[in-house]
Amino acid sequence: MSPEPSAGSQDYVGDVRNDDVLISVNGELVRRPDAKVSVFDSGFVLGDGVWEGLRLRDGRIAFLDKHLDRLWASAKMLLIKIGLTRQELTARLFDVIEANDMRDGVHIRLMVTRGVKRSPYQDPRLTIGAATIVIIPEWKLPKPEMLAKGMDLFTVHIRRTGPAEQDQKLNSHSKLNCVLACIQAMEAGADEGLMLDDRGFVATCNSTHFFIVRGGELWTSAGGYCLGGITRDAVLRAARRAGVPAYEKDFSLFDVYGADEAFCTGTFAGLTPVRKVDGRLIGERGDDAADASGPMTKRLRALYKELEREEARGRA
Repeated sequence: MSPEPSAGSQDYVGDVRNDDVLISVNGELVRRPDAKVSVFDSGFVLGDGVWEGLRLRDGRIAFLDKHLDRLWASAKMLLIKIGLTRQELTARLFDVIEANDMRDGVHIRLMVTRGVKRSPYQDPRLTIGAATIVIIPEWKLPKPEMLAKGMDLFTVHIRRTGPAEQDQKLNSHSKLNCVLACIQAMEAGADEGLMLDDRGFVATCNSTHFFIVRGGELWTSAGGYCLGGITRDAVLRAARRAGVPAYEKDFSLFDVYGADEAFCTGTFAGLTPVRKVDGRLIGERGDDAADASGPMTKRLRALYKELEREEARGRA
């Protein structure tokens, strides 16, 4: 049997327990094969919804309050009424976690759409009933070989939009620009697409945030063209707390190609080293190095995990 093709930065270790996992659909716990929403749901018809990716660590959800802040802010921008209080939604999260007897190594997808439409048109006034709320928890760990060998990035021609088009702070279901970037990177043989803003400065990747290390300093984009990443924010806070100079600033591919180290961040895998960008080897570790993580990346990974433990919380 031939091995499965790589799924890039989002690839994970398979777990048979996910075949029959319980999923929360509007508060009802159903088996994975039975988890369904209407074909008239706003999320299916229009991508009209918001979502969060959460990580379960030792029975607690990492940075839960910040994730809920972002979810409520995104829903407010779209005038989606979640219909639950933060406490009620938190209880629903832990209901499905506990029903699956989950404690660690779990990734959770929390999705809220505007709800069911009476006809498949975009006008919000055609929505009938309450918001649709789906929670999918899965046992999911990143593949260790990705953390060891590092990611290869390819700079795509798909640009990140600014607030005048679709504000990237909005964590919506509408991700087609990122999907197109992912496709272009995939066809180029890369793990992820590096995306620029409309001025040519580095913005982010198609599903993760991007950092470089230069001369002992940590750089990431100025933030106007990327999602307000929870892991991104935690890495910056952890670095600054430890005295590492950390900057949100404009920088170009010239700075990337000459960086000492580079890594990507996300809720799923934390900090993943970047080995190459557009065929250029990052740093001086060599193309055949057994560990693609440089010393700053390793240090920041440890600092991030410490902050993650501090700010994870359980059922209220």
